[in-house]
Amino acid sequence: MNQFQIFSDSSCDVPLELINKYNITLIPFYVTFNQEDYYKENIEISNDKFYDILTNQNVFPKTSLPSVQDYITMFEPAIHEGFHILCTCLTLKFSGSYQSAMNAKLILEEKYPESKIHIIDSIQATAGQGLVLLQAAYMKNAGFTLEETVNRISALKSTARIMFTVDTLEYLTKGGRVGKVTSLAGTMLNLKPMIQLRDAELIPYSNVRGRKKSLQKILSMVEEYFTETGEKYSDYDFCMANATSLDDTLWVKEQLEQLICREITYPVFQIGVTIGTYTGPGAVGVCFIKKYNA
Repeated sequence: MNQFQIFSDSSCDVPLELINKYNITLIPFYVTFNQEDYYKENIEISNDKFYDILTNQNVFPKTSLPSVQDYITMFEPAIHEGFHILCTCLTLKFSGSYQSAMNAKLILEEKYPESKIHIIDSIQATAGQGLVLLQAAYMKNAGFTLEETVNRISALKSTARIMFTVDTLEYLTKGGRVGKVTSLAGTMLNLKPMIQLRDAELIPYSNVRGRKKSLQKILSMVEEYFTETGEKYSDYDFCMANATSLDDTLWVKEQLEQLICREITYPVFQIGVTIGTYTGPGAVGVCFIKKYNA
């Protein structure tokens, strides 16, 4: 038993073509609009349907994490086939998904003492978590052992960042995820909050008046990070995260490519049901992580 299979909860928002390419298995979150009917992310409700409801109905959805049994159900067939398990999860500060996976790990390791199951708190969300996950997939393809991959990911995940803007703090507020970002709350018309996701914390950056300026500010936030740290753009993977504003996201992507002097080859990561519940429509972000082989 020397191979391992990669899993993640569905909050990673990795495009389906990459999920299939790297043989990654997702464990879905659930979403409800009435606290009675729950839908599995990407399976029973699409992103398009989710954002249509968000945009056209006056509702604030709630998410529910994968259960311990959900993880057991997904992990056990891989164990039967002789695989060890590596699973990345949405940051523990945002969700109990990681704890569900850990409880499943304890149950399965008692039942299958030869199995190795590693659960990683990504300390990230959406495409930031997705980049953590993909670095693990690249290492697996490069022939890294499970232990080598886990150790390297544990070091790399702290280099991941999301620099993003939302149209409103309303969804973060309703979802109880505002925290330090309350300092950005304001009453002035057309103020756009600028936020950084770093080490499992939503860090307030600034308020910017107007959509166009907020998109430009995302780029400034990226540039400031690399200037302050002295890191090289060439050592990092970059991708774009988008809720419902693809044209805006593609504009930022084009400007970002000029900044880092290379093309971003990843497809745009659409912010899915789990994280879209808290960002709402209109969120745009730049995500990056240090490459495993940099």
